[in-house]
Amino acid sequence: MNESSWGAPPQAGYWGPSDQGPVQGAAPAGPTYDAHDAQQTRPMPIVPDVPAHGGDQDDDRGAARLSGPSFRGDTPQTTSYGSQTPYVTQSPYGSQTPHGAQPQKPEPMPDVPQPAPAPQKKSAGRDLGAAIGVGVGLGVVIVASLFVVKAVFVGVIAVAVVVGLWELTSRLEERKGIKAPLVPLAVGGAAMVVAGYVRGAEGAWVAMALTALAVLVWRMTEPPEGYLRDVTAGVFAAFYVPFLATFVAMMLTADDGPRRVLTFLLLTVVSDTGAYAIGWRFGKHRLAPRISPGKTREGLVGAVTFAMVAGALCMEFLIDDGSWWQGLVLGFAVAASATLGDLGESMIKRDLGIKDMGTLLPGHGGIMDRLDSLLPTAPVVWLLLVIFVGSG
Repeated sequence: MNESSWGAPPQAGYWGPSDQGPVQGAAPAGPTYDAHDAQQTRPMPIVPDVPAHGGDQDDDRGAARLSGPSFRGDTPQTTSYGSQTPYVTQSPYGSQTPHGAQPQKPEPMPDVPQPAPAPQKKSAGRDLGAAIGVGVGLGVVIVASLFVVKAVFVGVIAVAVVVGLWELTSRLEERKGIKAPLVPLAVGGAAMVVAGYVRGAEGAWVAMALTALAVLVWRMTEPPEGYLRDVTAGVFAAFYVPFLATFVAMMLTADDGPRRVLTFLLLTVVSDTGAYAIGWRFGKHRLAPRISPGKTREGLVGAVTFAMVAGALCMEFLIDDGSWWQGLVLGFAVAASATLGDLGESMIKRDLGIKDMGTLLPGHGGIMDRLDSLLPTAPVVWLLLVIFVGSG
């Protein structure tokens, strides 16, 4: 029985008290042995009844290391010293896991490489077919009225102003609760355009002042709460839409007025087209991400380039006594003012939390969404043409 592991004392350093010698008066825990046999005795290795697959092989480098499972039922294993080892279970992945612990999941196998998805084409975000159709239709109406009877074109400007004021005041009331009085704005705005065509800049300024006064008086018929807010918005609307549009009517009064207006429209449209074409194809660096994330610096370069080329051609072939270098200056100024005007309305729409001012023009939004670049560009073109070739 000396060679048996049953009753063999644990080696020093494993359980601590066993190497202090026998306790006085205690009954022997097992068969008699001598010190020499104790030193020659080694614990019997525990052989698992189910071989592990894929795990590390056990060896005798330390008794504290867990061996393979001894029982399938997760029963405790008894060591050669009579103690129990923790419950161990066989993981389906070949590793051993102590009882009560969550088994480690194996690292996922790499997925089979999938074919890369086809790159998606850039989208303009609008119905281009409808936008082109509406744009062509508006162009036909404008050109026909422009070169047939000047007064008809003045009426077109007045109608666009009234509709633009209606869109702007409606959005202000819906989104901010601002009640800018529409009736005095619409009447005063139409009168402002006619006054600019008939009486020039002096008539436009007088009509602007009278419209602002009408807004102040009209709002007095309602409770005073929000009065300052409403009249301020009304005066802003009167300046932003009809007053700036009056410069288009003032361009029309010159002898070559229709060609001046056509130059103004062409340069603005070409600037927007150049910005869109170059920005859509090459745009990477945003111009004003907090205001209009879709606009890029590359698009601005395209707008300036296209507008300057178109300006040189228009001044050379459409404007009396015009020169190509004047067209370069005019094109650069138009690109700058059109871009600022577009950013300005984008700022207004972002403050209101809307994408478009209206839905009147399919593919474009509302009238104000088409006037955003034209309105601030009109006084710039009028002034430069007066400087370059006079008002006549």
